[in-house]
Amino acid sequence: MNPTRLRTALARWTVWAPILALLPLPFTFGKHIGAAWIVVVAVLLCASVLAAVHHAEVVAHRVGEPFGSLVLAVAVTVIEVALIVTLMVSGGSDAATLARDTVFSAAMLTCNGIVGVSLLVGALRHNTVTFNAEGTGAALACVLTVATTCLVLPNFTSSVSGPEFSGSQLAFAAVASLALYALFVLTQTVRHRDFFLPVRREDYRPLAQNGSDATAPVDDPATQESEGDHAPPPTSRAALQSLALLLVSLVAVVGLAKVESKPIEDGVSALGLPNSFVGVIIALLVLAPETLAAVNAARRDRVQISLNLGYGSAMASIGLTIPVIAIASIWLPTDLHLGLGDTQIVLLGITAVVGILTVVPGRATRLQGAIHLLLTAAFIFLAANP
Repeated sequence: MNPTRLRTALARWTVWAPILALLPLPFTFGKHIGAAWIVVVAVLLCASVLAAVHHAEVVAHRVGEPFGSLVLAVAVTVIEVALIVTLMVSGGSDAATLARDTVFSAAMLTCNGIVGVSLLVGALRHNTVTFNAEGTGAALACVLTVATTCLVLPNFTSSVSGPEFSGSQLAFAAVASLALYALFVLTQTVRHRDFFLPVRREDYRPLAQNGSDATAPVDDPATQESEGDHAPPPTSRAALQSLALLLVSLVAVVGLAKVESKPIEDGVSALGLPNSFVGVIIALLVLAPETLAAVNAARRDRVQISLNLGYGSAMASIGLTIPVIAIASIWLPTDLHLGLGDTQIVLLGITAVVGILTVVPGRATRLQGAIHLLLTAAFIFLAANP
């Protein structure tokens, strides 16, 4: 098959895969399914993940950075919030901590998993990776601020017993999270957009060198080495089609992940793991599109895009989820426990320290990537063995 036909077949596949993935949902969502359906759903889930990555890259190529990174982060978070609310409405013994567990899992998997694998892949391919320390540091600061405010402080307030906020405290946390996320997006896309653009490797300068900036942004994508970056951007019509198909793909990913949650839960129980570990597995599935997109960017030596995806997704997950859950808690038939456990607080603290040491120099090696991946492994292991 010649390259033109191959690209055409791939484009058609990415169009039909997410649509086909939606078809089984009415027959499988919330129902017990057999082994054959489990296999079919798993295949469609993988196809939807790959389709989501393709359409996200098309949209990102059209709108440019850092807008492209925001598209996938916000889309995944909106659907994730809808899934959390749906599961909390259904109730259950774990409903009170579902929002906390999901948000914390997303934060750990993005700040350590996506960041770590991106740094490792980029460093293995290009020896060292460079990024903009100012923008990445600002994003990390936002993530740590909202994570501490929403997930740590509930353990130390005295208005209500237990790891939860009072009504007024929850309202403050929701407003503060939403306001900080809005300011973060404004800074990333308008006021200081250059802080979040990829940098030229030859323009990297240490912070201590003549007091100059650590990195220099690349505004012209034509300066990048990737062949895909030299291609002309897609038309507005193609970008809108990809945006619509991206949303369809993400709905399919979340819906099929929910369908697979019961078989996964049965498997987790059979292995003797805690039931809360199901949330970690579902978070891994939901974040798969962002992870693949970040790895693809790192392979092209555009680690700044990978970090935008990682920290932007963490910021969106907390900054958008907490306000929506706070409003929904008025009608939800369960309490809302947001305070983390001792082990989780320690993991968050280590992530903060390691993240700061990683982003301040503006460059990293495979060692930093391995450290973040070790923290990811520690989080998953301790979630399985609390």
